[in-house]
Amino acid sequence: MLFMKYGMRLFIGFFLQSVCLVLSSRTVSGEVPRPNIIWIIVDDMSANFSSYGETSIQTPNVDRLAREGTLFRHAYVTAPVCSPCRSALITGMYQTSIGAQNHRSGRGVEKIHLPEGVEPAPARFKRAGYFTAIGGPLVKGNDFGKTDYNFEWDRAIYDSNDWSGRKPGQPFFMQIQLHGGKYREGKNWAETVRTSLGEATSPSAVELPPYYHRDQVLLEDWANYLDAVRYTDLQVGNVISRLEREGILEQTVICFMTDHGISHARGKQFLYDEGIHVPLIIRGPGIGRGEIRDDLVSHIDLTATTLALAGIEIPKQMQGQNLLASDRPRRDAVFSARDRCDETVEHLRSVRMASFKYIRNGYPDRPHLQPNAYKDAKPIVIRLRELHEKGLLEPLPEQILFAATRPKEELYDLRNDPHEIRNLAGDSSYRATLIEMRQRLDRWIDETGDRGRQPEPQVMYDSDMDVYLGNKLTNQSVILRENIKLMKQWAAQGK
Repeated sequence: MLFMKYGMRLFIGFFLQSVCLVLSSRTVSGEVPRPNIIWIIVDDMSANFSSYGETSIQTPNVDRLAREGTLFRHAYVTAPVCSPCRSALITGMYQTSIGAQNHRSGRGVEKIHLPEGVEPAPARFKRAGYFTAIGGPLVKGNDFGKTDYNFEWDRAIYDSNDWSGRKPGQPFFMQIQLHGGKYREGKNWAETVRTSLGEATSPSAVELPPYYHRDQVLLEDWANYLDAVRYTDLQVGNVISRLEREGILEQTVICFMTDHGISHARGKQFLYDEGIHVPLIIRGPGIGRGEIRDDLVSHIDLTATTLALAGIEIPKQMQGQNLLASDRPRRDAVFSARDRCDETVEHLRSVRMASFKYIRNGYPDRPHLQPNAYKDAKPIVIRLRELHEKGLLEPLPEQILFAATRPKEELYDLRNDPHEIRNLAGDSSYRATLIEMRQRLDRWIDETGDRGRQPEPQVMYDSDMDVYLGNKLTNQSVILRENIKLMKQWAAQGK
């Protein structure tokens, strides 16, 4: 009887305590609290993480996110360079639809304004009661983390560069910007690797794509890049640890992705998978644990997905989709675009489906590696040009990287040719596939109102070039002026 008497009291007490815990986890209105949202966005990095199959290094913290969340195996950015990609992500719109397709545009006297009804996601989060922040490990004082938006925006959309200033219980939306592949370009990178990671990755462990010459400069650069991946993983671990210390890990959705692929001769700025295929992992409340998704995903889908997780209505005109919606029509294609990068005029469009990719070159009479002050200053490109001039490259990299012209169309069978080496556009046995994908790209261009269909106005180009020339050292200014002159000369020639 005593056991029944006191056992029943214990049971009732435990029950009431459980009810109190449930109630305490709800807001005053009785709703489950909205999750905190963190976007970890990394510069210049492909999916070289062990959870994505990389074997040269280990990335335990990103692997943990994948183990405890959902990994998207086929995620692609809509632009293979920072500013148009980030402009698309923060609005959930194709950069080509909002006029933000040219890299670092709208920075001079000529400005770019968002179309009516389109606004940055932080403004929507803030209006919904979220504390908004953008920062990173290198941010100091009241500075923000990297934004790089190509349109005019109000700094007031962000409350701070860290979530620590929020009110008690207030949910937060935080963008954590990591330098990723750019770290390896720093002067003290070797010391950073030694003190933070221990032993550096050996160049002998590097496996280069088959279209790159196995040269020591390229091997050392790629090894440094892999250490940048390891360092990025360490920083991800620091974010997770902080959330655990503050007791809010399980109330926080963590989204991890990069803004485009590795900065290499066929990666960053280009529409091959090396440039547009990125990692995307989402972990947190309501997210499937240990799931791997094989459907095609566009990086602008992250915007709609996190708005939905926060209980914020997704604007009807937003082109991103909620990846977690059960009734979402899954994409059967993803689209990417590359336009002017710095001073270098370009126009590339691609559509990627389950098995094939189609790329259209708007300037086929120009070489793949057009003159570009930014990329031409990189040791890897300098070395590749040296090998080309000396006739030391194998036929494959010579053909792919240094042909004087490019085909108007490229078609690749990604299942049998993942490195996109054999162009099937001229193969009659793939004629039906070529026509299908050509039409699919045309339809996307029309339906999304691609603003890159017309060349950039000369006044806008000159406005942005004035900014570039004003921010460069003397020797760089000379190269830039020569490249700008060449771009205008080629345009006048119809090239």
